[in-house]
Amino acid sequence: MAGSTHVAIVGLGSMGLGMARSLLRAGHTVSGCDISDAALNSLEAAGGKPFSTPAAAARDAQIAVIVVVNAAQTESVLFGPDGAVAALAPGSVVISSATISPAEAKDFAQRAGKHGILYLDAPISGGSAKADQGALTVMASGSPESFAAARPALDAMAATVYGLGDDVGVGSSFKIVNQLLAGVHIAVACEAITFAKSLGLDISRVFDVITKSAGNSWMFENRIPHVVAGDYTPHSAVSIFTKDLGIVSDIGRQQKFPLPIASAALQLFLMTEAAGMGQDDDSSVARLLASIAGLQLPGMDKEV
Repeated sequence: MAGSTHVAIVGLGSMGLGMARSLLRAGHTVSGCDISDAALNSLEAAGGKPFSTPAAAARDAQIAVIVVVNAAQTESVLFGPDGAVAALAPGSVVISSATISPAEAKDFAQRAGKHGILYLDAPISGGSAKADQGALTVMASGSPESFAAARPALDAMAATVYGLGDDVGVGSSFKIVNQLLAGVHIAVACEAITFAKSLGLDISRVFDVITKSAGNSWMFENRIPHVVAGDYTPHSAVSIFTKDLGIVSDIGRQQKFPLPIASAALQLFLMTEAAGMGQDDDSSVARLLASIAGLQLPGMDKEV
């Protein structure tokens, strides 16, 4: 497969399209599927081959990368009508990159295995910019055969691949821990910048100072520029974290493990989505807090 691997990507959003471009730059043949015509056009413009169904995209591929939103979508594109698994040849590998529960990952791997398809539990982190640079972090678990089959795509898409063992579900568990932290960090970053606004501070100056101070975090540095610019274009939507922190909450409840801070962050994302901002950038939590406090952040004057 070296040098000319055919990789199918299902899900050409901000992450999947960047991953497709990275694969194309590495010399691979890339086919793709998405419900968005604009996404398919972007793939074709980059040199990929667009298809209308997962099965059509996966036909003749050695690797299928699934970069959809949740477990329901993953199940549908793998096993539903025109699903990818039925179109893949035995020995091909599915790289499953959506954030899902460990139990769901194990179920999908077992079902794929009945068709002779390998499965790598491989959630990703790094955001759209790193996806486009081929510099993602992958938290992967699966059989040695799955890792070997997936390697050409992993090498093109990721700067760091953590091999976390043979058991499917471990990669998803690591990603859930990451998403707990990511969601909490976004929520508290939005709370902090809105609190700064309530104190009458120049929030662009606050950003400069905090990013050079001990209170900084990767999420503060990455998301707060969206607030300062008043640009809530969804690089990562609010609804992603209602989903991901919902998974965290479900697992905590099942295990009788208390998650008080993650639960508070989940409620902020739920409130923001309920206020009509579910498909906006996840930094919109700041707009929710500003609205509650009667404050005006950049960009809010444009809202109806």
